Amino acid sequence: MRDQVILVTGGAGGIGGEVSRRLDQAGALVAVADLAESPGGAFSISCDITDAASCDEAAAAVVRRFGRLDGLVNCAGVSRPHDSLSLPPPEWARMVDVQLNGAFYIAQACGRRMAEAGGSIVFITSTNAEAAFPRRAAYCAAKAGVAMLTKVLAIEWASLGIRVNAVGPAYVATEMTRRNIAAGNVNEEQIKARIPLGRLARPDDVAGAVEFLLSRRASFITGHSLYVDGGWLAYGYF
Repeated sequence: MRDQVILVTGGAGGIGGEVSRRLDQAGALVAVADLAESPGGAFSISCDITDAASCDEAAAAVVRRFGRLDGLVNCAGVSRPHDSLSLPPPEWARMVDVQLNGAFYIAQACGRRMAEAGGSIVFITSTNAEAAFPRRAAYCAAKAGVAMLTKVLAIEWASLGIRVNAVGPAYVATEMTRRNIAAGNVNEEQIKARIPLGRLARPDDVAGAVEFLLSRRASFITGHSLYVDGGWLAYGYF
């Protein structure tokens, strides 16, 4: 990853923050795009991922600063469980806008800057791209959309030398997950019992998978979703 220019959206905290640190330690030149201010010394860009123009400006700012763009990791996301019968349309729209529309806007903006020299894109999806959970209709539908978007962009942009993959974690021990546990939306002990490896994922588990898919070691991998889930999806025994 040395001297590779990587844009990380949602990189000010949570999974994105760990991804940014991991890539920085690997020698990459990291640009962090987020609504919140980025800690540390990374090049920071204010970006609203639901706004296509904001995404385009973020990608342009990276090229102005570093002269090129080699990779994108889209970590921006929200989680707001809600029962489907009373889910307000604006909440549905907001979830899809952040998780799915934003993923496309930022990938399109970065893909345009990678079209001549190639590059690598990694989306953060979820086991919910494959496994349905109650009270998460919008979240599951959006993540499943990103998993298919990964495949479409991978085959469409392969001739440009742009690889597109996704990393799909199970529950990750982030501040967002802790808030959902505190609010009663997630039962931590039940989740741990359901995961064969017996624990929540750590942000560095996800960051390691992202680093691999961005790197030259994954140069023949594209259109793939790598699930960092402790065996969640494989486990069908009750």
